[in-house]
Amino acid sequence: MIIAIDGPAGSGKSTVARLIASRLDFKYIETGSMYRAVAWKAERLGIALDDHERIAEVARNIIIEFQPGEERQKVMVDGEDLTALLKTETIGRSAAIVAANRDVRDVMVKQQQQMGQSGNVVMDGRDIGTVVFPNADKKFFLVADRKERAQRRHEEIRVKNPEIKYEKILEQLQQRDHEDENRKVSPLVPAKDSIRLDTTQLSIEEVVNRMLEEIGPVHSQ
Repeated sequence: MIIAIDGPAGSGKSTVARLIASRLDFKYIETGSMYRAVAWKAERLGIALDDHERIAEVARNIIIEFQPGEERQKVMVDGEDLTALLKTETIGRSAAIVAANRDVRDVMVKQQQQMGQSGNVVMDGRDIGTVVFPNADKKFFLVADRKERAQRRHEEIRVKNPEIKYEKILEQLQQRDHEDENRKVSPLVPAKDSIRLDTTQLSIEEVVNRMLEEIGPVHSQ
């Protein structure tokens, strides 16, 4: 079984995807980390993010693995644990540029399809139900009010960066939404057969439970 979860930044998709995978004992693949990994590697090599050919070459050569961890999944990049480093807002903005590169997306989509071909996987991103696995068994599209999404991000980020302002996060989120929704390659749009779920007023547990109800009895396997 393949479960696709899409949605904009801050909608809660990664958190609930991780929990659902844990409840079902499925593999969890956070595709956003893959684009972040390419952006991180490119910056480490001193490659400009608008150098499409060299960025695509980075994507073709990078080795990305997801490994179970005690608290959360580890993202291994060329054998190095980059789980924490990839979560910064700086890398997130760079990843948005990388994700608009058609050649990079072609490479990443093929890798994601290979990762999920064995089934029993929960995969989240922005084009899973439309491009990566258009025939996924269950497709969800999570949304939330932008101000609520910015608040969630602010609470998460200020633990490590107490100086960050809510207004700055809101501004960055608005820009990211615009980039995701308007890029020429795999824009952020819900699949026609996806289940739309507004998480604005819901707790994480409520979202997970509603999604498990939609998924059905597989969670008891």
